[in-house]
Amino acid sequence: MVATPRTATTPRTARGRATRDRILQAATELVSEQGVAATSLDDVRELARVSKSQLYLYFPEREALLREVAGSTCDTVIDTQADVLSGFDSVVGIERYLDAIVELQIEQEHPTGCPIATLAGQLADHDEQARLILADGLGRWEDGLRRGLQAMAARSELRPGTDPALLATQTLAILQGGLLLAKVRRDATQMRIAADAVLALIRAALR
Repeated sequence: MVATPRTATTPRTARGRATRDRILQAATELVSEQGVAATSLDDVRELARVSKSQLYLYFPEREALLREVAGSTCDTVIDTQADVLSGFDSVVGIERYLDAIVELQIEQEHPTGCPIATLAGQLADHDEQARLILADGLGRWEDGLRRGLQAMAARSELRPGTDPALLATQTLAILQGGLLLAKVRRDATQMRIAADAVLALIRAALR
C-alpha cells in the first residue's frame, strides 16, 4: 500500500527540522494523552515552545499536523514490533511475537490498545487523507504478518490451499479485537485470549 502525502512543509535546514520534529513530538504526545478533540494548536505550541509563525510555517493547518501525527504513530507502532515481527515465520517465532504483543499491554497501568486504531476512531470519518495514512499503517503491519506466513507456505509448512494473505488478515483482525477489548475492559488477559486464538488459527493451518 502506498502512503498518502501528509501535506506538511519539509524544512530545508537542520534547525528547521529540529523545530518541526519538536512540534510533531508535542502534538503526538498530547493527542495520545488527551485525544484529538481536546488538543488545540495553542496546546501544541506551548508544549513545543514555538511561536505561532513557526507552527504555521511547517503545519499550515491543524489537519496537516494531525496527518503527521497519524503517520508518526504508524511508524512508531511498526518500528516497535519490527524485531519480533521479523520472526513471524515459524511457530516458535509466532509464539514469541504474540507473547510480546500481550506483554506490551500487561506492562501498562491500563491497557491502551492499538494507537493506530485509536486514532482511526477519531480521524477516519472526518479526514480522508488521515484515513488513508492509518490504513497504510495497518497495511504495513499486515504485510509483515503475510511475509512470515508466505515463508512458511514456501517451506510447505502450511496445508495445501492455505492463503497466507487471508490468514494474515484474519490474524490482524483478531489482534485488533483483542487490543480493543483489553483497552475497553482494562484487562490485558483479553489480549492473551486473542493471542491464543491466533495461535490456534495458525496451528490449524499447519500440515
